[in-house]
Amino acid sequence: MIPHLDTLWVYMAGSPLLWLTATLLAYRIALFIYERSGRSGLANPVAISVALLVLVLLITDTPYAVYFNGAQFVHFLLGPVTVALAIPLYHQLAKLRRNWFALLAGALAGGVAGIASSMSIAWALGASPLTMLSLAPKSVTMPIAMGVTEKIGGLPTLTAVMVMLTGVFGAGVAHYVFKAFKIEDEATCGFALGATAHGVGTARAFQVSAEMGAFSGLAMGVCGILTALLLPLALKLFGVI
Repeated sequence: MIPHLDTLWVYMAGSPLLWLTATLLAYRIALFIYERSGRSGLANPVAISVALLVLVLLITDTPYAVYFNGAQFVHFLLGPVTVALAIPLYHQLAKLRRNWFALLAGALAGGVAGIASSMSIAWALGASPLTMLSLAPKSVTMPIAMGVTEKIGGLPTLTAVMVMLTGVFGAGVAHYVFKAFKIEDEATCGFALGATAHGVGTARAFQVSAEMGAFSGLAMGVCGILTALLLPLALKLFGVI
């Protein structure tokens, strides 16, 4: 006898492996679409898999907390994966030693440009001071961005949304920007991706090459540290907070 569909769903929803499996399956589908598109930056696997999971959660009326409890093993792996970025970076040690000042200056310039542009555009469009503060750290990785936003008096939830949108958009259009300006050096492209599109951009960079991914991971880390240290000080200096 076949059980009623809603009874079967209640049973499956109680399994801790359901949402972990759904997450992995969504990413495999997204990766298939990405490969079929000729690895187009517009078919970003992260963006597609997020959209698929959101659709499933909406259709099944599943709270995010329930999903997170089932898929938190993926969240746990973010720490080891971030630390593992040091391995490809180590292979680029000689290039880092030669270009450390340029890389540091680039990270600082990229961070300042990201913060200034987002706050200026928000101000020009009539956004509230709260919204402007929430947008300021949008170009750094989410844990740092949310922590900085909380410290400067913004809304961490709004920051989280903008960080994700920034990463997805940056990773999607980066290839076309590099092509338009004829930038072909993988280290340069990777560093620009990490400085502007943080983790999503770094994932995209590793899909191209280990060198690009290494420099993207470096930029993501350096920009995150600089933003966490200097943004609150700069806002206090200019009397914003």
